[in-house]
Formats: sequence, C-alpha cells, structure tokens
Amino acid sequence: MTRSLVTLRTVDLIRLGELAAQDRLDLFTRKPQTGRLYAKRLFAVALCQGAALHYLDGKNGVKDLDVWNFFTESPERPFPYRRLANIDFGNLRFGVTPDAPHFIGRRVDIIGRSIPGADPSDPVETLRRYLHAGKTRSARLLALKAMILIEPTRLLGTVVWPIQ
Repeated sequence: MTRSLVTLRTVDLIRLGELAAQDRLDLFTRKPQTGRLYAKRLFAVALCQGAALHYLDGKNGVKDLDVWNFFTESPERPFPYRRLANIDFGNLRFGVTPDAPHFIGRRVDIIGRSIPGADPSDPVETLRRYLHAGKTRSARLLALKAMILIEPTRLLGTVVWPIQ
C-alpha cells in the first residue's frame, strides 16, 4: 500500500479528534450498555502507530490513521477490546486508501481500550505506564511506534511515546 508523505499538522489531529468523537457518539447510541458504562470515562484520545511516528519524523509515511480512545475501566466490564471502526478521513489530503475504494480519503481505524487504575488527571503518565508495563498485546504493539495526544485538547500534540 502506498504511504503518504504529507506532513501531519495540528489541524489534522483536530479532524481526527472530531471523527473519534462522532464515532463514540454513534457507538454509544447503538450500544447503550457500553455508553452507560463508558460515555463519561474517556480520559485520552491518541494518534498511534505508524501515522504517529510520521507525525514525529516526517519519514515513516501514512498508510492509515490509527486513533485510540482510552477509558478508565468500569468495575462492571472492560471496554469491548475487539471493537474497531473503519471510517473515512473525508478528504484527499493524505491520498486514498487503495483497499477501500468507497472512501474519499485515507482510512481511519478507531479503536478503544479501558485501562484498570487509570489516572484521568494525568493522561500522559497513565499512558506511559500502560505502554511501559506492556501487560497486554495492545500495549506491547503500541509501544513499538509512537503515540501523540489528540485529547484532552489542552495536551493536543503532546508526545506520549516514545519518551523524549
């Protein structure tokens, strides 16, 4: 798959945050039980993996855009870890996704995880601990590349990983 070498900008992170928010609203409307448990537990949204690495180095390229929603874990049950939404970035800024001809632009994969014992007051440190501990396959895979915060908005563009 061809990678886009177009620079990721702050405005692109904002767009990804809007897409993630729309997707959460849709999810919580379709799955009211998940909404009841997680609508008020979001503590961070981040651009992750290859696109996040491209945000940092400008060399990796963008194949797709992986956006992760992180929640404090509900005592009732974890966030559905298999939940994945594939949505359209909505413009040609990063080119098209060859395996998704129905999309106008690049594919955005939106994923969610709940983290037991997460401290929502310090999302950067919470996510760094999660990645460093590597207790889950997701944490180990995410730690291989990069993570850039989208939300909370006061931390937009903050590099969570790698630690610099």
